[in-house]
Amino acid sequence: MTTSAATVRFTPALQAFAALLGAGSFGVGAFAVFATQNGTGAAALIVFGGVLLLLALLGSRIESLEFGGATLRMRADAAERFALAEESERRGDMATANELRAEARTLLEAARPIAADYGSVRRSVRPSASRIRAMEEVVARARRLAQEESFEPAEVSRWLREGTDEERITALAMMQASPELWDFEAVLAAITHAHTPFEQYHAIRLAAQMAELLDADQAGRLAEGVEAQRFGPDADRELLGEEILRKVRGRSHER
Repeated sequence: MTTSAATVRFTPALQAFAALLGAGSFGVGAFAVFATQNGTGAAALIVFGGVLLLLALLGSRIESLEFGGATLRMRADAAERFALAEESERRGDMATANELRAEARTLLEAARPIAADYGSVRRSVRPSASRIRAMEEVVARARRLAQEESFEPAEVSRWLREGTDEERITALAMMQASPELWDFEAVLAAITHAHTPFEQYHAIRLAAQMAELLDADQAGRLAEGVEAQRFGPDADRELLGEEILRKVRGRSHER
């Protein structure tokens, strides 16, 4: 038996409702993580609330949300602007190209609610396994956003190089999902000068994805940066560091 998916169109009233419900769900989820032992349910509330806030923010760019198929379809505004900017530059119209790129950069604002949710979890939830799970759920949302939308690599790199802790972890997650956004220098700096252990874990995780595609100089610098770190009792970072060193040394033996 087949069922048809219901489709919801995002009107201004529905956007306002999504914002209100999203804020409430996120707040209840954050409180539940702190006050109860049901970490999975609390994390689900946080994620649900964050998604609704994202829908409220991007309502003008959402074509439809299908229940049943669980599909969110969004217009590729950023990708269109990048392409038009390249075309304008080829024609010598630098003013239009710069304007289009500036418009595309503003689309990175789509990731800002995710960064804000990460900051809220860090501030409102005491250190615990539930807190880690909730932060990982936020990171997973950033990865999905990078897979669904096109972003300006230079702007994502700027978040990692110069942004707040929330923007930095969001940028790392987006790079994990989209190799087009990779910035080796920024990732190496995030490993050697991480603001938090959680950030360093995700920087090392990203570096492990990049390791086999680096040139010889980059691979050597990455190995040196990883070997200089002291991970303490954090087995996850230790294992990822060992994975990077194996990949780098394996490349050296092949040559």
